[in-house]
Amino acid sequence: MVKLVALYRTPEDTAAFDEHYFSIHAPIVKRWPGLLKLEVSRITGAPIGEPKHHLMAEMYFQDETAMQNALRSPDGKAAARDVMEFAGSLVSMFFAEVKGDQ
Repeated sequence: MVKLVALYRTPEDTAAFDEHYFSIHAPIVKRWPGLLKLEVSRITGAPIGEPKHHLMAEMYFQDETAMQNALRSPDGKAAARDVMEFAGSLVSMFFAEVKGDQ
């Protein structure tokens, strides 16, 4: 299993960010072909100091091919355009291989 992880730094207006994320962006992502699960976590603290991040989204897929197909799909492209418009300066994304319980 693999996942796409998006980390969002804390925006100036968290209420406006959340409204856009949950009412517009997440519904687009949920339509991705091959998406097994979208898990969104609100960052609530850090071991030292204030956290620099607001949200973490993890999008799970069976394998890399399924993930790449989702990203290339019309809804994948729509989500990419949308994230660049509302959070382009706030988001960092990366791919990860899920290793299961260790």
